Amino acid sequence: MTSYVSQELRQSVNSRANSVCEYCLIHESDTFLGCQVDHIIAEKHGGATLLDNLAYACTFCNRSKGTDIGSIASSTGEFTRFFNPRADRWSDHFLLEGATILSRTPIGEATVQILGFNEPSRLDERGALQEIGRYPPNEAVV
Repeated sequence: MTSYVSQELRQSVNSRANSVCEYCLIHESDTFLGCQVDHIIAEKHGGATLLDNLAYACTFCNRSKGTDIGSIASSTGEFTRFFNPRADRWSDHFLLEGATILSRTPIGEATVQILGFNEPSRLDERGALQEIGRYPPNEAVV
């Protein structure tokens, strides 16, 4: 089941996020494939197509997350929900060390792992953007 996300709602999500992926903090203009509107809690899990359940996500984060809502955190061995941009502060769960996004919590750990934040190509991309002063972007809410 996929609900229609109106242009107005899509623009509200983009504006609130300052055109930055709310998961990995890459600016939309720095990605070849841009960003998309993501259901934080997927519709198949009862999530609604409302502003409070939508996040702006780069294509890589959105595709990696899919309809998942969490994973097993290896530090605890327990099912752990993903980072929720509407309920969590990025800096409470993640730490940027160079181009690497490290986890501070089991929530961060599950998110880093499943969304593939530190895949080699993504590290290369963020490293190159850091060299020219574009990552993290000034618009990112950390």
